[in-house]
Amino acid sequence: MDILTSKSNGILTIEFNRPERKNAITAVMYQIMADALKDAENDATTRAIMIIGKPAIFTAGNDLEDFMKSAKPAPDQAFENKSAFQFMRHLSQASKPVVAAVSGAAIGIGTTLLMHCDLVYAADNATFSMPFTPLGLCPEFASSLLLPRLIGYQRAAEKLLLGEAFSAQEAYEMGMINKVCRTEELLQFATTQAAKLVALPAASIRVTKRLMKSSQADPILTAMAAENQQFSEMLLAPEAREALKAFFEKRLPDFTQFK
Repeated sequence: MDILTSKSNGILTIEFNRPERKNAITAVMYQIMADALKDAENDATTRAIMIIGKPAIFTAGNDLEDFMKSAKPAPDQAFENKSAFQFMRHLSQASKPVVAAVSGAAIGIGTTLLMHCDLVYAADNATFSMPFTPLGLCPEFASSLLLPRLIGYQRAAEKLLLGEAFSAQEAYEMGMINKVCRTEELLQFATTQAAKLVALPAASIRVTKRLMKSSQADPILTAMAAENQQFSEMLLAPEAREALKAFFEKRLPDFTQFK
C-alpha cells in the first residue's frame, strides 16, 4: 500500500509509503488519506492524528504523471469532489490535533499541508519547498493566505515566488515548525508529543483548537477556492506545459518565449 494507516493508543497514523517514487502522491493516495481523516473525525477512540513519511523522504508532492491524468475533472465532477480537494478539506477542518513528523524533502503539498497541522516536527535532514512558479503554476492549499500570516509577507514572497528549497533550521527560525530533531529521534519524539495530546481532556483540546482556528476557517476555504480556480486555468497554459514537458525530458524549461 502506498499509504499506510494504523490506529494505536488513540493515535491515527497516516504514513507515506511509496519510497521508490519518493512518496509522490497519486489521486488514489489522496482518497485513502481523505477517508482516513474522515473516519478519524467520527471515531471517538481517535484523539490525535500523525502524518509521517520515511527517514529519507517525506513526500515529493504530486505524482506529476498521475496528476496530469486526473487534473481536469470529468464534465459531471466538481473540483470539490476530487480526492486531492477532499484531503485538503478534511485536513484543514480536522477538529482533532494533527502532528506531522517530516524527514527528508517535503515538496509542494508536502510543505503546504504542514500549515494545517497543529504541531510540526522536522528532522535535521528535512528540506521544504513550494516550487509552483517554476512549474508555471500558483500556490495551493491556502498557502497564499497562510504562509504570509505565518512568517510575514517578505519571507513568504521569497519562498512562493522563487520556489527554492530551505532547511529545517530556517523553517524553525521562521516559525513554520516547532522543533528540529535528530533524524533517528524524530518519530519517537513526535509520537511522544501526540501521546501527550491523547492523555489530555479531548473536549478541551478540540475547543482550544477551534477557538484558535475559527477566525481563519472561512478565509481558508475562500483562498483554496480562488487558488484552485487559478491553478486549473494555469495548468492548461503554455508556461505549465513547457515546464512539465521539460521536467519529463529532464531539461531546463525555456520561459523566454512567453510574455
